[in-house]
Amino acid sequence: MPELPEVEVCKRGIEPHVLNQIVSKVVVRNSKMRWPITPTISEICSEKIISVNRRAKYLLLGTSKGILMLHLGMSGTIRVIDKDTLVTKHDHFDLVLENGLALRLNDPRRFGSVLWVTEDINEHPLIIKLGPEPLSSDFTDDCLYEKSRKKTVPIKTFLMNNHIVVGVGNIYANESLFKAGIDPRKQAGKVSKKRYIELTTHIKQTLAHAIEQGGTTLKDFTQSDGKPGYFAQELLVYGRGGMLCFVCKEKLQEIKQAGRATVYCPRCQNK
Repeated sequence: MPELPEVEVCKRGIEPHVLNQIVSKVVVRNSKMRWPITPTISEICSEKIISVNRRAKYLLLGTSKGILMLHLGMSGTIRVIDKDTLVTKHDHFDLVLENGLALRLNDPRRFGSVLWVTEDINEHPLIIKLGPEPLSSDFTDDCLYEKSRKKTVPIKTFLMNNHIVVGVGNIYANESLFKAGIDPRKQAGKVSKKRYIELTTHIKQTLAHAIEQGGTTLKDFTQSDGKPGYFAQELLVYGRGGMLCFVCKEKLQEIKQAGRATVYCPRCQNK
């Protein structure tokens, strides 16, 4: 599943091509996504795209009438293409621009979404309860520590809760906990303030580095220009279960937590 860095890379990739462009039409080939594509989505036609933002894993294309809210789901990709590009399987939605380009959503599993929002986006049910952005000033060690008190869930599960902080998905939770030396199985409420200070720093650094490198290479994700990311080559623990730790040469352990793979070093992550 594309994580926050991949979505941020996608946002930055499409922005120069769609910002300040007029929407000429929308093409809905299959409205049955995770939620049905908003029936009134044609209201965006003739509107200028005046902003391109991201909130959590949602891409937000703003106009004077409303906001087009896009989500890639588990397998979605968004590409900027010539509007006459041949349609392929799973090309469910096109946002066609007057400059001759189109923003095309391809989603084999159809877990993504295309929603037209005319109310206050911050009050939208999918947005209102989201936690702070991890790279913003709102995300601090104090914030993370206070939210963790009396929490008995494992620290990795705690980090992946979007009500706590958005965008720290499975890959980056694994990596950040390893760098902070924290056992992913430890109860969130029993991790010390000192460790949360280190963890917050590593989360910010890990996500920022992933964005800089162009996103993690996942089999279901490509950047908007079709080129894969490169950060996967530098992962320290994720996807390396059974291999040797780069730091201490201990065998990395792999377990399941909330249905997701967790890889950790029993020697380095003992705090």
